[in-house]
Amino acid sequence: MKETVRLGIILMIITVVSAGVLAISNNLTKDRIAELEMAGSLEALRGIFGESANFKPLDEGKLAEIQGTNPAVVEIFEAYDGDSLTGYAIKHTSKGFGGDLVLMTGFNMDGTVAGLDVLEHSETPGLGAKAEEPEFRNRFVGLSTSGEITVEALSGATVTTTGVLAGVNEVREVFNTQLSN
Repeated sequence: MKETVRLGIILMIITVVSAGVLAISNNLTKDRIAELEMAGSLEALRGIFGESANFKPLDEGKLAEIQGTNPAVVEIFEAYDGDSLTGYAIKHTSKGFGGDLVLMTGFNMDGTVAGLDVLEHSETPGLGAKAEEPEFRNRFVGLSTSGEITVEALSGATVTTTGVLAGVNEVREVFNTQLSN
């Protein structure tokens, strides 16, 4: 009996120490992780709207309202040219062949697609991974947001293309109904 209690206490001490080490390391690295994620988002935003654009996160209250009805929306940024609002970029998720796709889709205030960037994916190399290539992403630039957006599917990667299109059309609706007016 004493041996069981002693082993239980040792196990509890190891667990408490491990939890403490994890909490401390999480606290030390969370700012750096957030900084790296923001740097990745800024790179995608500049690729969509250009190097001279400035970006500001959407008001947290408005973002929470949008996320309440659209759980695929991760973040929304306002794009500015000087003081003039030129568009919105929506970071969102969608389902691909290999798992979740994390996309950034930009919309101009004139009702066209500014651009698309694939931030993360687990798609098949050489097939679905072609979604991150400029030849595919550029197919979206300039398309109107007034109706469903369609592009030619990637050869051999129709599930990936369908996932990208579903995600883009979902956030197109968000743009049309909650941001462009």
